[in-house]
This record gives sequence, C-alpha cells and structure tokens, in this order.
Amino acid sequence: MKNIFKNLFWVLAILMLFTMSALAAEKKQAVDINISAAASMKDAVTELENNFTAKNPAVNFQNNFGASGAIAKQIENGARADLFISANLQWMDYLKEKKIMDEKNISTFAFNTLVFVGKSDLKVKKLEDIIGLDKIAIGSPKSVPAGEYAEKAFQKAGIDKKLENKLVMAKDVRACLMYADTGEVQGAFVYNTDAAMAKNVKVLFTVDQDLYPRVTYPMGLTLGGSKKAEVAAFYKFLKSDEAKKVLAKHGFVLK
Repeated sequence: MKNIFKNLFWVLAILMLFTMSALAAEKKQAVDINISAAASMKDAVTELENNFTAKNPAVNFQNNFGASGAIAKQIENGARADLFISANLQWMDYLKEKKIMDEKNISTFAFNTLVFVGKSDLKVKKLEDIIGLDKIAIGSPKSVPAGEYAEKAFQKAGIDKKLENKLVMAKDVRACLMYADTGEVQGAFVYNTDAAMAKNVKVLFTVDQDLYPRVTYPMGLTLGGSKKAEVAAFYKFLKSDEAKKVLAKHGFVLK
C-alpha cells in the first residue's frame, strides 16, 4: 500500500511539474503589441484587435487612444508604441522626421468627414450659421486633427475672427462629442463616425470638403514594432478585406 501511495505521489508531482512548465512556456510566448491611435479610431480598432486575438490568443494589446498630436509627442518622448494610427498626415510625418517610424511600413488606413453636431432644434444648417452661437466645442488644433480641420475651415470661410471667445477647446474629438451630448456647449465639430455614437445630438451639417484637407488616417509601424513578427502580422491584418468591412461598419470611408 505504501508503494502505491509513493508511486501516486511521484505521478502527481510529475504532472504538476509538466503543468507548471506548460504554463510558463505559454506565458513566455505571450507577446504584447502596443497600439497608439487617434481617439476616433477607438471602437473600430478595439473590434479589430478582438478579431485578431481570436485567431492569435498569445497576443495581448496595450492601447493608448487620444489626440494624435499628444500621442505622437508621447512616442517621441519614449512611450512604448509598435503601431501608430494618426487622424492626419502631419503627425505621422512628424514621427517620420524624428526617425521613429519605419517608412517602408506606412500606408493609408481610412478616411473620414468633419461634421457639426447639436440639438435637433438648433437653427444651424451651414457653417456660417454657427456665428450666432455662444459656445462651440472643437479639439485643440495644436494636438487634435479634428480641431485643426475645423480651424482651417473657419479661416477659409472667413469666419475665424467672428468665432473668437466662442470656442471651447477639448482634449480630443470624443471629448468634443461629450461636451455637445451633455449640453455643455451648443454644438461641436466631430467626425461623422463619432456623431453616430451621440445620444442627445445629431448631425446638423457636413462641413464642405473644399474648406479643409481630407481627413486621412495613416497607419505605420515604428522601427521597434517592425522587428516583431506579431506586429507585422497585425499590420497585414489591418489591410485585409476583413478589416475593411469592420471599418466600413463603423462609418469610415475606404477610398
């Protein structure tokens, strides 16, 4: 009987050792992919990550969503980033000039449209009508591309001086939407994809495309990210037909 218990003990010990070794190996194989992306991309990118991890369970995504300019500065100052998605070309070019991006792995991800949202009873149908409002939210133009696009539209339409002291600056485009949705401002300039998530406001007009550069989302790998096989695989996945369907579902324009 003693031999039976002794043998059972050793069998259990060996099984436990194998289990611990397997868990350690699995943990060792897990790979973190650090994503830095424009706030307006949060929902679409999160869904794409979930789709990717369903087929690649060893991959863990670490996300940093926010204003493109703020994120680019963070990356410049050493924040971990394998893949960067900007809401304009400027901040991608900024990191290219800093020799942080792998220029061979940069491409256009999607496009968007700038719109103005507000309560349905607001008497605003075109850009010039906002002159009569008191509080309008835009993303801070120095770091938020949506705000920069809006600012360029004001300037080209010749109404920028008339909007002085009426603009409320937000940290990113999602904050703009929140300000309008909660009634802190009368209206806000956001992307069409963000407007779809509003609960209390709707799109009152689309900003004439002739007034500002087209909203373009470039995506690219950093020099460090380009050396990781899993990051390269995810970058390839983001250019797939499956990824394009997800982007279209979220309202992004692909051409």
